[in-house]
Amino acid sequence: MNDAGHYAANDVIAEVERFDAIVLGAGISGLVSASVLQKQGYQRILIVDTYGHVGGNHIDWSHGGYTFDIGSLIFQDDSPLLAHFPELLPLYVPIEPTWARLNPQGMITAYPISVRDDIFSAGVTEVVRIFSSVIFARLFQRKMRNAKEFARYWIGSRLLHRSGLESYMKRFYGAAVESIDIDLARKRMLWISEHASLKNQIARAFRRSHKGPKNRQMARPKEGFQFLYRAAVERLERRGAEFHLAADMQTIRKVHDQLHLQLQDRVVASHRVISTIPIHMAEKLCGLDSGRKLETITLISLYFSFSGNRGFSQPIIYNFSHQGAWKRLTMYSDFYGRVDDREYFTVEVIGNQIGCSIERAESDFRDHVHANGLFEGDLKLEGSDMLAEAYPIYSKGAAGHAAQAMQQLLAFGLESLGRQGGFNYQPTARASTVEAEAALQKPIP
Repeated sequence: MNDAGHYAANDVIAEVERFDAIVLGAGISGLVSASVLQKQGYQRILIVDTYGHVGGNHIDWSHGGYTFDIGSLIFQDDSPLLAHFPELLPLYVPIEPTWARLNPQGMITAYPISVRDDIFSAGVTEVVRIFSSVIFARLFQRKMRNAKEFARYWIGSRLLHRSGLESYMKRFYGAAVESIDIDLARKRMLWISEHASLKNQIARAFRRSHKGPKNRQMARPKEGFQFLYRAAVERLERRGAEFHLAADMQTIRKVHDQLHLQLQDRVVASHRVISTIPIHMAEKLCGLDSGRKLETITLISLYFSFSGNRGFSQPIIYNFSHQGAWKRLTMYSDFYGRVDDREYFTVEVIGNQIGCSIERAESDFRDHVHANGLFEGDLKLEGSDMLAEAYPIYSKGAAGHAAQAMQQLLAFGLESLGRQGGFNYQPTARASTVEAEAALQKPIP
């Protein structure tokens, strides 16, 4: 950089463009961060993303009248996201979703555990073993150092295996359950302790039923996520934000009290830069190395249409069986209607456990559902997608390493937050919004 505030790159002089703030990543965390900054008084904000769309990993794919998704489907009408972008509310589709799971016994039953199907239908001998296992765990297995020990303490090793919860946890986390960080286990599986605690069961039995208003469940519009988030983009742009999508982010340099981001065809700078991109990507941009790359999940999405008897009525099914690499399937046609009298749905498969092969993922799914009497009829693969770095793998020690890396980025001048930037499990847009708001409650310097 020369004294005039210009960069020389490939014999071309690039003038530095200055912004009040720069946000890396245009997913939910990035969009909310930009909105929070605008409310704090930042006027000229640049939102940069390597994707050519907004919404981050909320990605849709359309074909032949079908619209399939990657990412969260269900939202709520009381979500704090709508306080930032009220224009989204009329675009959502009201739904009444139900959830179920395929258990190891080949039954479609209640999610996440069915007392009737997982315990009492097992017979007297197995019921005794299940409750004995719970008592043994409470008395002699009180140490909780990882996700498996956390779940085992509350429901016992027998039910943990019989219900299929251990198998599902391995699929979800992308690693052996024994290697999953205990702090994440407590956060992600709080429902286990809430439902297995005798104290909570007694309190629930005597608690008066809540008669207040309930939130309304909603799905993205049939047109897809890009149609939805266009309204958020327009609101931010009206207030002075600018978007640079499909960006080639090359380096971030610290120049006095500002950070300079080198893009392929421009250099942008600000004294405040918020990062919602994966931590290792932010480290690379800044020329930092915390010594360990945080592992992430590669998510394969299989897009199917179907005609025949699917074998269940619920729109969302989780795979708790001991076989099959798929994690969850969502029947979009239950919410948006059939196309040419065909149902359609997406199947999520953890690519890390299937060699990141779409062909293997499809074959494994077909074999597994056939063995369990599901989707008897014409099952057609309409398309697929493979998403790298869908979410972090929360192995033991990873959270501590992430915190160290984030502190190093902050010392450099980069504030890192969100599911990717904060290495923080955020299952919903609500959680992403709340945590972005909390992270950015900081006055203008």
